[in-house]
Amino acid sequence: MEPRTYRHWIEGTDLVSFNVAVKETDLYIRATANLQRKAQRLVLKYRYQLEGYIKQNPAFMTSLEPLPIPRYAPKIVKQMAQAGQDTGVGPMASVAGAIAEFVGGELLTFSPEIIVENGGDIYIKSLRKRTVGIYAGDSPLTGKLGLEINAQDTPLGICTSSGTVGHSLSYGKADAVVVLSASATLADAAATAIGNRVKQADDIEGAIKFSQSISGLRGLVIIKGDSIGVRGEIKLCETSV
Repeated sequence: MEPRTYRHWIEGTDLVSFNVAVKETDLYIRATANLQRKAQRLVLKYRYQLEGYIKQNPAFMTSLEPLPIPRYAPKIVKQMAQAGQDTGVGPMASVAGAIAEFVGGELLTFSPEIIVENGGDIYIKSLRKRTVGIYAGDSPLTGKLGLEINAQDTPLGICTSSGTVGHSLSYGKADAVVVLSASATLADAAATAIGNRVKQADDIEGAIKFSQSISGLRGLVIIKGDSIGVRGEIKLCETSV
């Protein structure tokens, strides 16, 4: 497994940091206090809901195409199915963002600021401006660019898909597709769908055009090698990671 050095690329030294790991779920969380036990219970709760639904509906786990939104299912399942329909991918493409969003949303009861990172997908609620560094594998832009996130724009999902980094399924070869949305679940699915369309730098323009068909996105950044495409409410800044 690659060391997750990028986890420290979110500015937040004023907060308490802790990890929660359950099976495939590995969260790095920052809050105003150590909420590890509460976070662990929430991870178990949402994994239990997902695993129970998948046991009854195995296609939810394996489908690479959108599935119908179930009428009777936990909210996290419905939201993942909706994100798949909105972006044209299977519901599990949004699982990391969904876990981050649902766990982070509940932790806000105990902390006014929360940053949950789940394998490159982030749910953030902040009371001050934060910088999130962009990790793009071997691209020369890795560690040099960051996103400036204003407090009033949170809660926010910031999700990354890569065809060259990590183990997530991608049909593309983008070094990084970073998507911002009020919903981390939607941002995660959208990052996958957009990333699938980038095999080379020339594909960036078409992928950005495709992204306009997905409602609910605040903005996105696509990086392939030394090429970059940006759309929407994105404020890039230099970083020195």
